Amino acid sequence: MTEQTMDLGGVVVATTLAFKEDASAPAGLAVDYDRFGEHVDFLMSNGCRGVGPNGSLGEYSSLTDDERRRVIQVAVEAVDGRGIVVAGVHGVGSHQARTWAEAAQEDGADGVLLLPPTLYRANEGEVIAHFEEVAKVGLPIMAYNNPFDTKVDLVPSLVAKLAKIPEVVAIKEFSGDVRRVYEIKELCDIDIIAGADDVLFELMVNGAVGWFAGYPNAFPKEAVELYDLCAAGKWHEAKALYEQLVAVFRWDSRTEFVQAIKLSMDICGNSYGGPTRPPRGPLSPEQHAQVTADTERALAALAARSAAVA
Repeated sequence: MTEQTMDLGGVVVATTLAFKEDASAPAGLAVDYDRFGEHVDFLMSNGCRGVGPNGSLGEYSSLTDDERRRVIQVAVEAVDGRGIVVAGVHGVGSHQARTWAEAAQEDGADGVLLLPPTLYRANEGEVIAHFEEVAKVGLPIMAYNNPFDTKVDLVPSLVAKLAKIPEVVAIKEFSGDVRRVYEIKELCDIDIIAGADDVLFELMVNGAVGWFAGYPNAFPKEAVELYDLCAAGKWHEAKALYEQLVAVFRWDSRTEFVQAIKLSMDICGNSYGGPTRPPRGPLSPEQHAQVTADTERALAALAARSAAVA
């Protein structure tokens, strides 16, 4: 069987999705494909390696089937060959996830991001079978370890088993346990991708090769610089920049991460964040104030850093 490959070195942004008011749409919010395409272009123009639409940050579980497919098509069109599109194909069962992978392949995605079965706490054998079924589509797969949402932990020993599937080329690590990079590397040869923004530096130091990121929706230029410094082994410079961003990055690991990142985007003013669809509601006044303070603090620090260089 042909070995699959996908160059994941760089910042692949788990994209947010813009909505606009429309009384006829689900929850009164229609997908704003024009704004989404503009956002993807903004990310690529700032040096990102690619985008990851239809992840949790893209509110895939709140989309209709038609919306979910169109999002991938718009992403591919907007990237326009400048990088990669890693489409989220998460599903309750492998039959659903495989259908989404087949559609992503037809629509030009370069690879897929795949959780274990959602809404069901699958055992090890069921997880492996899930990935084997989606692998039949033939696209490179980035496995996604998010034990908080799926209640299934892709521990290093299980990652090693998944890595035997030729299509499984990478693991997005979101457990928060930075020690796992070493454990996985000892057991198998698979690209380890930093999946939580607030342990990005620690994961890169330990050997992660890419960043599948949330907060670069708001700070793409700085995120690319941070990744590049890490990749070049310029750890002191990278740490200095990371320290200016990590407080706001922590929102990427909180329950309200979608709302927080969208608010930060609106505060930064370079791209549209906007509202979220149910079940996600607005931030509480306290959360809104804290996200605002953390974002403004990061912007002030970055401005001071730029002024010092100038």
